[in-house]
Amino acid sequence: MIRIMTMEDYNEVYALWKKIRGFGIRSIDDSREGVERFLMRNPTTSVVAVEDGKIVGSILCGNDGRRGCFYHVCVDAAYRRQGIGKSMVVASMEALKEEHINKVCLIAFTRNDVGNAFWNTIGWTKRQDLNYYDFTLNEENITAFNEQ
Repeated sequence: MIRIMTMEDYNEVYALWKKIRGFGIRSIDDSREGVERFLMRNPTTSVVAVEDGKIVGSILCGNDGRRGCFYHVCVDAAYRRQGIGKSMVVASMEALKEEHINKVCLIAFTRNDVGNAFWNTIGWTKRQDLNYYDFTLNEENITAFNEQ
C-alpha cells in the first residue's frame, strides 16, 4: 500500500534510510525538525510504502512551484523488484500533477548503482547538458563567500 507520509512515520522512515546503501543523510535536513519543515511545506507529495505492517519504502517529494524534486527514494532490499519503487514514483508524480507541476527531477549519487539502475530502467533521462552546484548555508560559509 502506498500512502502519504506523515511525521508519525519519521522514526521508521529514518531507520529505513540508515539501512540503504548509496545515498547520504544530512544531519540538519534529515533531522526530525528538518523533515517536519519539509512535510509542512509539501503535505501531499511525499509517500511511504507499507507491506507486512511496516514501512518498506519512501520518497520525500516537494516542489518550488515550478518543478518537483525527489529526495531519498528508497525501498528496503528485501522488498525490491516487486514494483514498489515504481508505484511510489507514480503516486508522487500524480500528487505533483495535482499541484500543476509538470516536471520532476532528482539527484542520485554516482556510486548509487542500485538507484541509478532503477531510474534508467523506468525511463528517466540522465542529463548530460548541465552541472549541478550547491552551497551549504551556514554562517561560516556565508561570511567566507561575502569576503571574497
